[in-house]
Amino acid sequence: MNTEENKNVFKWAKIVLIVLAIFLAVETIGALKSLKNIDAPYNSISVTGEADMTAVPDVATFSFSVSADSKVVSTAQSSVTDKMDKILAGLKGMGIEEKDIKTTNYSVYPKYSYPEIVCMSTYCPSSGRQVQDGYTVSHDVTVKVRKAEDAGKALSLVGESGATNISSISFAVDDPDKLFEEARTLAIEDAKSKAKTLAKELGVRLVRIVSYYDNNGGPMPYYAEGMGGDMVKTMSAVAPTLPAGENKYTANVTIIYEIR
Repeated sequence: MNTEENKNVFKWAKIVLIVLAIFLAVETIGALKSLKNIDAPYNSISVTGEADMTAVPDVATFSFSVSADSKVVSTAQSSVTDKMDKILAGLKGMGIEEKDIKTTNYSVYPKYSYPEIVCMSTYCPSSGRQVQDGYTVSHDVTVKVRKAEDAGKALSLVGESGATNISSISFAVDDPDKLFEEARTLAIEDAKSKAKTLAKELGVRLVRIVSYYDNNGGPMPYYAEGMGGDMVKTMSAVAPTLPAGENKYTANVTIIYEIR
């Protein structure tokens, strides 16, 4: 390799090194700038706040069914329809709106019986055979009573008008979200108060909130224990007294503060 070629090689090597140096310098400056945007580590405290809101339930919900048996499907259907129409008219007469009366099931299925087995002196069948003996028609409805104090009256009306089963009585607050939001507001205030007290005891200063957690899945209303179908036997004489009690809504939050 002659002298002129050596000069060219060294020239291009120098250019490459200069370009590489410039590239590394730019990358280093960019990295330093990004470091400035990273929050400095901070000390923190975590506090939890909790609050309850209680309310007397203002809505009652229950279910009932009307059923009938007959050799002919249409006869059983007519019987169920007549009783159901009477019940629905009575409920609407109490001021219960149509939107609060909902059919949850309507079924028609065969009904079977087992004829008595007649044993001979020398032979006795081991079991009787199943024989269709008509049809059963059933109509199930759920009712929402927006005046909880009228729930007993509604149950009595349904029982007197021919319902064959009444169940799943429950009491709830019609707008639980509002109560839950009020409880959450109080829980946040509780957490803030605890943070101020803790900061004073530790001799530190609260700088800012760096994190917040809502530890609740949402309002969870308590439903009163359901009543069985045998209620029908005792309701017709007088409307039952149904204590609704209180529903409680609890909110729990966690707040993390930066301290100095």
